[in-house]
Amino acid sequence: MGRIGYSRCTFFSRSLASPKLRIGLAAIFWAASFGTTGCNKLGLGGDDGPTAPSGPPPAGSTIRYTPVGASDVSGYGSTAPCFPYTDCPQGTGYAFVAARQLRAQNYTVTVTNNGMPTAVISRGFQNLGRQYGKEILGNFIEHQMPFIPADSTLATVFAGANDVNVITAALGGGAAGSGDRSAYIDEQVRNFGNDYTTLLAGIRTVAPSARIIVLNLPNVAGMPFLARSPLPERQAAQRASARMTTAINALPNVTVVDLMCDARLYQPSIYSSDGFHPNDAGYAIIADEIVKALTLSSYPAPKTSCAQMTLVL
Repeated sequence: MGRIGYSRCTFFSRSLASPKLRIGLAAIFWAASFGTTGCNKLGLGGDDGPTAPSGPPPAGSTIRYTPVGASDVSGYGSTAPCFPYTDCPQGTGYAFVAARQLRAQNYTVTVTNNGMPTAVISRGFQNLGRQYGKEILGNFIEHQMPFIPADSTLATVFAGANDVNVITAALGGGAAGSGDRSAYIDEQVRNFGNDYTTLLAGIRTVAPSARIIVLNLPNVAGMPFLARSPLPERQAAQRASARMTTAINALPNVTVVDLMCDARLYQPSIYSSDGFHPNDAGYAIIADEIVKALTLSSYPAPKTSCAQMTLVL
């Protein structure tokens, strides 16, 4: 099955084109949930876009940081989560912890919280999730990328966990992948890889001076929220996670933070009570790696294989 109702040349939907409307909708969702190829309009092409800045930022310089992601950007599950699209100096999500660490190194840092709770990477995954009963507010390509400030000097992208959950929901719905579950997962992973290329091209178009750091995906099957799920669901989550990570690791002109092969990301103690979102300790691990990826002159490349890729047999 191909992606449902999505064209790579579809620009962001009118319903969320206004930043003020995005803020209102996201805030409503946030309050309710507390208890529980490129477009001509942006000039995106098929190439990799301009080469991203390399090397650590100069000492004492200004960093204009725009994190792209879902509820993780605002620190959902932490002790001090933040409303989307607002500054949150005392937030304990990774974006704000990283900003504080960089300020401690004498950088001047501003953060544009561009995260959107429940978001997936593209319209295709958004439609697929809704088809199988998942409430998804928006997607990175249409509802985040066009609103990245043009003067951003750092952008991080953390995509994939919600998309894995969309895939497993589709498989659990009965119709998707009924002939060959593995082939269905692999097709959706290819869609994800293509979407990621579109997203990065868009970021480079709207914020050409931004250094881009991407976070690959932990093995979702190893997260506590799936610990008691049926084996086929965990196997599907693992296959999607590992293959998405492989696709992310191969992206050009980006620095990759390797969450897949980081054993710390599989300790139940670093997750919040929902078993899916990190807690303060988990977000601190991610923040530390983002700061290292930005400031170290040599940051290790992601591993091509590790034991964490095959937790479920």
